[in-house]
Amino acid sequence: MSRPIEIGAVIRRVFRIYVDEAPVLMPAAAVVYVITGILTTVIASSGSGGLELLALVIDLVAGTVFTGIVVELVSELQQGRRGVGPSQLVRAVAPVLWQLIAVALIAGILEAVGFVLLIVPGLILVTFWAVVAPVVVIERTGALRALGRSRDLVRGHGWQVFGVILVLLVGVGLISLILASAGAAAGSAVGLVVRVVVGVLVAPISALAAAVLYFELRDRERERAGAPGHVYGDAPYGER
Repeated sequence: MSRPIEIGAVIRRVFRIYVDEAPVLMPAAAVVYVITGILTTVIASSGSGGLELLALVIDLVAGTVFTGIVVELVSELQQGRRGVGPSQLVRAVAPVLWQLIAVALIAGILEAVGFVLLIVPGLILVTFWAVVAPVVVIERTGALRALGRSRDLVRGHGWQVFGVILVLLVGVGLISLILASAGAAAGSAVGLVVRVVVGVLVAPISALAAAVLYFELRDRERERAGAPGHVYGDAPYGER
């Protein structure tokens, strides 16, 4: 029987990497969110429902692609390699870019349907698919297979995974909402700047949570199979 996931330990690891790797995370986030922040703000200001939906899709895809970049960084750290630059991370993720986009769209649509029909199914899908981007990047699977693989990894640890998501969503979400509201009240130009800055600062947190959870879940999977697990920061969690 594998050990349970410790919510507090996962969150501490997320913020430890956030601080230690800020020189890499922030430029990578800036590359993604400066562009998408400008696009989505301009689109949303048009007032068209169809264009606002497009802005949501852009945000969704950007978040998933950025998570893939962060997962590659954490994978490098797991293997004892530090000093990897943003450009190297982007090149490493490029081969699975379309799979990441596909999985972002599929998961996003189905999760949205789950929330619209009844909130609980949406929350279940968000939990089951919490590590879908890491699965695509590390295991090089297609979109549909990655969804099933993420569900299999999370199964048995669903409440702990949901706990991590909830704590970070509430904490980071409140801070983001306060900053974004203040920026919007100051005017459209300031609001755009604040939106981009908040995206750059906040995006690494949820992406790191997905990456850390993935490696923790892989560790528990190894334990269930009778193989020795690894403590975070030691040897890599298996080969690609």
